[in-house]
Amino acid sequence: MSSDDEFDYGKDERLPSREVTEGAEKAPHRAMFRAMGFDDEDLSSPMIGVANPAADITPCNVHLDDVAESALEGVDEAGGMPIEFGTITISDAISMGTEGMKASLISREIIADSVELVAFGERLDGLVTIGGCDKNMPGMMMAAIRTDLPSVFLYGGSIMPGEHGGREITIQNVFEGVGAFADGEMSADELDEMERHACPGAGSCGGMFTANTMSSISEAIGFAPLGAASPPAEHHGRYAVARESGKLAVEAVEKGLRPSGFLSRESFENAIALQVAVGGSTNAVLHLLAMAREANVDLDVEDFNEISARTPKIADLQPGGERVMNDLHEVGGVPVVLRELLEADLLHGDALTVTGETMAEALERDDPPRIDELDADFLHTVDDPIHERGAIRILTGNLAPEGAVIKITGEDHLHHEGPVRVFEEEEGAMAYVQEGRVGEGDVLCIRNEGPRGGPGMREMLGVTSAVAGHGHAEDVALFTDGRFSGATRGFSIGHVAPEAYVGGPIAALEDGDTVTIDIDELELSVDLTDDEIEERLADHAPRPTYESGVLAKYGEAFDSAANGAVTNPGAKRD
Repeated sequence: MSSDDEFDYGKDERLPSREVTEGAEKAPHRAMFRAMGFDDEDLSSPMIGVANPAADITPCNVHLDDVAESALEGVDEAGGMPIEFGTITISDAISMGTEGMKASLISREIIADSVELVAFGERLDGLVTIGGCDKNMPGMMMAAIRTDLPSVFLYGGSIMPGEHGGREITIQNVFEGVGAFADGEMSADELDEMERHACPGAGSCGGMFTANTMSSISEAIGFAPLGAASPPAEHHGRYAVARESGKLAVEAVEKGLRPSGFLSRESFENAIALQVAVGGSTNAVLHLLAMAREANVDLDVEDFNEISARTPKIADLQPGGERVMNDLHEVGGVPVVLRELLEADLLHGDALTVTGETMAEALERDDPPRIDELDADFLHTVDDPIHERGAIRILTGNLAPEGAVIKITGEDHLHHEGPVRVFEEEEGAMAYVQEGRVGEGDVLCIRNEGPRGGPGMREMLGVTSAVAGHGHAEDVALFTDGRFSGATRGFSIGHVAPEAYVGGPIAALEDGDTVTIDIDELELSVDLTDDEIEERLADHAPRPTYESGVLAKYGEAFDSAANGAVTNPGAKRD
């Protein structure tokens, strides 16, 4: 590829890398590249950055150097100049239930910031962005949107399920086992055996939790080619996908396929349709809103209700069901679900993808099997769904004027009215549950865990799993201005906005107030008048939990959960 070549690159612009590779005055710049083994052919080729968050702090990312190597090979084979660079990750599972979980959502922002900075500073022409643990996926896609460089998202793949007592188990079972042990329903020996067998190798948590939800969404929204999300982390197919992603990134540069050229309102609606159809994580609400803000696409939290109302739930996967991502992979992966939705007119077939094809064209080429042709009891057709409505609901009311999010994992107990027990942070609620004080019909509120108040909006899988382990997954309601894990199941409502820290109505709650939760009516309210709420909030003046360091900086920058908890000033709405 000659250095004199020019690309349409969206606006007839020359490749950004030419600023550091072309002309006599760039000899010092080229000298630096030559020190790393690049030659003349490399320096005349599109410069493709491979953003790799490999780390030994989580099984989700421990293998990503190998995945990245395959992507680098694909870039090279397609005539690009592959440049690998790193960024951070946080293990959500290891930080869960600790103060460290406050770092999780902040890591999404740091990943986006750091990849954007490298791409901008080094004048890269395109990107392959790799994700393993939960916040990697949205962080990487947000970076690609900000840079607007031709970009392909590459998932590291999910872990295989473990085996215990003759059945498959995942990390969700271990978290719930902690509650069962505290309740005397599980022995220490059994919990120990479960711990030792739940996670047999590399890869992200295996159910339709946050990592697999966001990787599936990467296909539906057009950031990854069809079939890219489901091959397991240690499967040969994962490395084939990585190689093809590297090649596709070079093709995207040559065709000028920027995120701004294929992301649209229709793309985001496709992503939501997929999320609610497979019972995906509530965290995807937060991340899709953030990605939409970055892309300047008009998306509102209420849109999730509208799309969920018309899109049935058709996949029975963990945490609501028993099957995991590998089960979906073995019958054809995410494209099987996308085809079912498209043929039921529940997907925008004309939405573009990073391949340059429309979603309909990509599905026609991929030709996944139809659900009614499969022997897969965990997949249902649109005509015979698991639930008539999708799994996600957005509740509003005088406790959540800007919305709150719940994922429906069962059919019962969708209405509750009763006195609330208020906790000022996660630890108090966890102690209450583990002491066996929680009972049928209880309503628990955990506040001061929002994006700014936490800061960082902790996930609280420990609490919800403890509730489930005590046998109350469907008959105890819990709501918070923080978040829940994708592995959470039961009557758990998160993202209550505005959060307590900024004076949202949740800050006015007192023990014994009567709270009404009605899933059918989409209501989360308290038996107080507006004047009573305002009077209780009159003296509300919280101090930040952290006054220096990274948590203070990002805590001050976070926007409302209703806007995706973005920190990029240009991505905020009035």
